[in-house]
Amino acid sequence: MKASLLRKGNVVIHNKQPYKIMEAIHSTPGNLRAKMQTKMRNLINGTQTEVRFSATEDVEEADVFTQSATFLYSDVSGYHFMNSVSFEQVTISPENLGSAIYYLQESMEIKLTLWEGSPIDIELPSSVVLEIEETEPELRGATASNSPKPAKTTTGLQLSVPPFLKIGDKVLVNTSDGSYISRAND
Repeated sequence: MKASLLRKGNVVIHNKQPYKIMEAIHSTPGNLRAKMQTKMRNLINGTQTEVRFSATEDVEEADVFTQSATFLYSDVSGYHFMNSVSFEQVTISPENLGSAIYYLQESMEIKLTLWEGSPIDIELPSSVVLEIEETEPELRGATASNSPKPAKTTTGLQLSVPPFLKIGDKVLVNTSDGSYISRAND
């Protein structure tokens, strides 16, 4: 594939390892040649790097496939998932999951990405319901139009929420950027 076709979420081979494109920006500075500035995460060790490709450069797509899985639990050895078809259990390190660890809840259905038979990444639902564990006390007369306040969920995610929310409230959170969407319906 040409580098100009790279998009967020693509998995490519760079330096003989799979990388997931986290951000891709196409630019043509003045009279110079077009380029793609990318932020990529190594799916083997979790490190992030920025790479600039010429827009006409060929980039190798990684031969990955996804399958349905269920999140079981986490411990010191990593995060444990069960394949929904074969019931085989796999473990992924926190480094490989990145910020996804803040959205995982027991029995959550996800998509597991495999490369050369090994699990390297997961795909979360677009939003999840999380419970607020820490936040400032509710203020009288607070409305959604007031400025947001910081909060921490039971999974450890830090986010900004409206001032009317309190400890124990459940909120709907966008998994792509960790932003508050709305109060969750019970």
